[in-house]
Amino acid sequence: MKKETIAAISTGITDSGIGIVRISGDEAFDIADRIYTGKEKIKDAAANTIHYGHIKDGDDTVDEVLVMVMKAPHTFTGEDTVEINCHGGSYVVRRVLETALKNGCRAAEPGEFTKRAFLNGKMDLSQAEAVIDIITAENEYALKSSVSQLKGNIKNKIIDIRNKIIYQTAFIESALDDPEHYSLDGYRDRLMECAQEIMEELKQLIRSSDNGRVIKEGINTVIIGKPNAGKSSLLNVLSGYERAIVTDIEGTTRDILEEHVRLGDLSLNVTDTAGIRSTEDVIEKIGVEKAQEYARNADLIIYVADASRYLDENDEKILSIIRDKNTVILLNKSDLDTVITPEQMREKVPDAPVLSVSAKEEQGIRELEDTVKKMFLKGSLSFNDQIYITNARQKNALQDALGSMEKVVQGIRDGMSEDFYSIDLMDAYESLGSITGDTVGDDLINEIFSKFCMGK
Repeated sequence: MKKETIAAISTGITDSGIGIVRISGDEAFDIADRIYTGKEKIKDAAANTIHYGHIKDGDDTVDEVLVMVMKAPHTFTGEDTVEINCHGGSYVVRRVLETALKNGCRAAEPGEFTKRAFLNGKMDLSQAEAVIDIITAENEYALKSSVSQLKGNIKNKIIDIRNKIIYQTAFIESALDDPEHYSLDGYRDRLMECAQEIMEELKQLIRSSDNGRVIKEGINTVIIGKPNAGKSSLLNVLSGYERAIVTDIEGTTRDILEEHVRLGDLSLNVTDTAGIRSTEDVIEKIGVEKAQEYARNADLIIYVADASRYLDENDEKILSIIRDKNTVILLNKSDLDTVITPEQMREKVPDAPVLSVSAKEEQGIRELEDTVKKMFLKGSLSFNDQIYITNARQKNALQDALGSMEKVVQGIRDGMSEDFYSIDLMDAYESLGSITGDTVGDDLINEIFSKFCMGK
């Protein structure tokens, strides 16, 4: 089907060394020849070659460029594609794009190049979603996981499971249509074994989403403690700059401060809260209440205690908040004479790791990183064979497929007839197909690609 030829800026809209305008579609070469002058025509150039010349808007020279020629079907979109490498000033890149649009291109919608790659069979939907995850990756784990998905690890796993399901469905249908040649004797036991195997594979993928969410979205972390315990100093150390005001005056932090920080290869969505203490100050009291609310909903609580001061009733209040929650206790100001030991704190909260740190001297941060990894990552992460589900849509589809397979198992136990099994098997097959894009409608496809950045 003939499609409109589209164009967009595929690099950031900011001053840089190089900017790229991408053109893709049936008329990409013809349009390029209308605006490009060089030693040869773009449509006559060999595939995968780069050509020096100029972009012209009528008689005006817009810029000196290098033009890359890629021919269908061996391109990202599966269509004829031209990439114009021009100087990276934001104005000149826009002028090159405008010139292309004036000469027959349509401005690409967000994610339309990747959408065309999907529609043209260059990648499945899980790989397309991995593209945007690579672009938005904020830590090493997220990048490695996304690259692994782009290579097709999720696609291959889903295809394998679907093949098992469709084999069983086809066998049931064949046996019902042609009982003389296909016997169902003993089939229920064989189907039960296969269904349970598939269910275990689905459960393993669903379990991986715990790591997947941490990898992709980061850990929602709240820092709590008494006033002047060093919470804001810790936030500044983690963020790498003076994010919070630090003074010797208790109650300096009254409002909530939020920061996205990297802790080694992990990402933390950190909230620094007001110091928790009994107070009559109306504004400070609101801050304390907010701190308690954030702590109740956090994935991780970092309780910063001043190791140079004895625990008091305010610490006891904090200890009551953090019990039974994912908590790391930091005995801060370990560079001073301390009066609280890790052993004493472990007696109060036996399940929480206790670390001696000094936010002022930036000591103990590596130990904090290692501790958080152990708490949130189920074992060591491998991105070779291991699959991590980082996408909520994919997780929901896996849960739907698991529910259908559970119905298959229950139907076998209840002694239902074989035609009921095929209905639930096909429901599971369809649910898994939505992950790879085999069973999704146009509305969902449009919604997914609308979240992409322009030019990709």
